[in-house]
Amino acid sequence: MFEKEERKRYSRQIIMPEIGLAGQEKLKQARVLVVGAGGLGCPVLQYLVAAGVGNIGIVDDDVVDLSNLHRQILYSAADVGKSKVTTAVQKLKALNPYVQLTPYAARLQEDNAAQLIANYDLIIDGSDNFPTRYLVNDICVALDKPFVFGSILRFEGQVSVFNYKGGPTYRCLFPDAEEGDNCAEAGVIGILPGIIGSYMANEAIKIICKIGEPLSGKLLIINTLTNNTNIFTFTRSTNITASASKSTQTHSAKTGTAKADPKSDLKELTFAEFERIEASYPGQIHLVDVREYNEFEADNFGGINIPLSEIPDILPTLPPNKTIVFYCQTGKRSAQAAKLLAQSGFDGASFWAGNW
Repeated sequence: MFEKEERKRYSRQIIMPEIGLAGQEKLKQARVLVVGAGGLGCPVLQYLVAAGVGNIGIVDDDVVDLSNLHRQILYSAADVGKSKVTTAVQKLKALNPYVQLTPYAARLQEDNAAQLIANYDLIIDGSDNFPTRYLVNDICVALDKPFVFGSILRFEGQVSVFNYKGGPTYRCLFPDAEEGDNCAEAGVIGILPGIIGSYMANEAIKIICKIGEPLSGKLLIINTLTNNTNIFTFTRSTNITASASKSTQTHSAKTGTAKADPKSDLKELTFAEFERIEASYPGQIHLVDVREYNEFEADNFGGINIPLSEIPDILPTLPPNKTIVFYCQTGKRSAQAAKLLAQSGFDGASFWAGNW
């Protein structure tokens, strides 16, 4: 039951037929664990607390840094040096005293992940590194917990929902241990985590209230520099593994056995392998730089420039009689582009990192 003040607080949600009192009660009873109280975690926490999600755990071992403040607007200059989870709980309680907040001033890792995640119904991954993302995925798969995923870099953000009602997992989309830039290295526009974090909170509310169509089996990509928004679909793998070490071994084996045949399956290339294929099959490589236009203009290895966010729109225009090779600086974006192409039924997609 709700107190009179709670009914008034949530009145603009309750009057919507999709939510109503029944939906608001589901929000109040929900138990959500937010991994990371940084760029994505801040807006997620603010909106879920404001929406009346009753029990929220926050995992983060970091302290507030001055460089955080342009995007983590839950904090202020007076909070620099303080624990993020402790500070977040203090401010979020002031926003909504009806929400139970539990801080975990620790890093999510193998020795505590299962115990923490087991206590919650829905997990929201706002972490900024790949080992944590794979760990969240693997524990959620093992415990059959859905989780909302978000990532940000420069001007581009991604949102998806994994392991929801038997749907695809993070490893279905990214089966290998990914490596790439992070915000500390490549930068991020300050408003981007607010946009992506809001989408993540919205997905969480939809899942809790059982309304709408969650982004299960779909990856939403938003480019705030060009205002391009794309959604591409993917399916659950028939060979899902919950072992990060096994995935790493698979990744190493795959990258060490790339074939020279330009019509072979999706693979990662080294620069030497790319040069060898190009020399062996002159005129058969269609090279695509999937970085942003300004990055391409600053430095490139040739080919054409199609940013990753635009790849879904141009897939039908790619030459079917050539081998498509995507590249970027680290291999992260080019790998996503190659997977998009492979999922569309195109044979012979490859990717490599420019290694500037």
